[in-house]
Amino acid sequence: MSGAPRRRPLGVVTRGTTNPNRLRRVDNWIVATCADRLRAAPDPLVVDLGYGATPVTAVELRARLAAGIRPDVRLVGLEIDPARVAAAAPAADPPGLTFARGGFELAGLRPVLVRAFNVLRQYDESEVQHAWQTMTSALAPGGALVEGTCDELGRLASWLLIDSDGPRTLTLAAKLTTLGSPAELAERLPKALIHRNVPGEPVHDLIRALDDAWQAAAPYATFGPRQRWLRAVGRLRETGWPILNSPTRWRQGEITLPWASVTPSPSRSIME
Repeated sequence: MSGAPRRRPLGVVTRGTTNPNRLRRVDNWIVATCADRLRAAPDPLVVDLGYGATPVTAVELRARLAAGIRPDVRLVGLEIDPARVAAAAPAADPPGLTFARGGFELAGLRPVLVRAFNVLRQYDESEVQHAWQTMTSALAPGGALVEGTCDELGRLASWLLIDSDGPRTLTLAAKLTTLGSPAELAERLPKALIHRNVPGEPVHDLIRALDDAWQAAAPYATFGPRQRWLRAVGRLRETGWPILNSPTRWRQGEITLPWASVTPSPSRSIME
């Protein structure tokens, strides 16, 4: 069989830490906000890049997409480490769920959606832009990349929605019943922003303003953490922050803002 040789996977093997339901927050957000992309696609192909040492979060994502958007969605889990691909094989359920070796080049696939979580966190900030561009250049027309990070139990998370033109939005999400302060989210910002949480950077201003609004909403804590969060997010919007999502998503412990509101300062900007 002739043809061009397959490209070597781009990237390095990450730590691979994973837990069941660790990515439920971003998965539920994808179902709620990215459904139109998948429903309109002739081939509803999704890539879960860097699913880790076990395939559990890839299995969960496929199940959530199939139940919430369309049952014929196809998910391919990609890992650079061949041992992880082999270990995931028993969980495969083709054609809906398969596993293969691949990296940022997406193994030659043309997915509508890519989820890359807790991958770039382990890279240097200087490598982020090239990784984004490599992944988005492989997307199907109208496709998108969801790239972010979370803690080990998925209680704190943040992610970016990125298309061929670059980042579009930033979402912050937390389990409200365990949230001590929104300042905790700073530890789980995407790689493109985590080192920008310093005075003079917009994302630092955002985290500080959200934390201030949370403190101001302390009297609402008697009605539960959700009511306190709702009040805090409403106050944040009143102060001028361009929050995009609706109270329906706020109730899930989320806020989404345009990338333009947190773009790093020009002298150190990433993919503006």
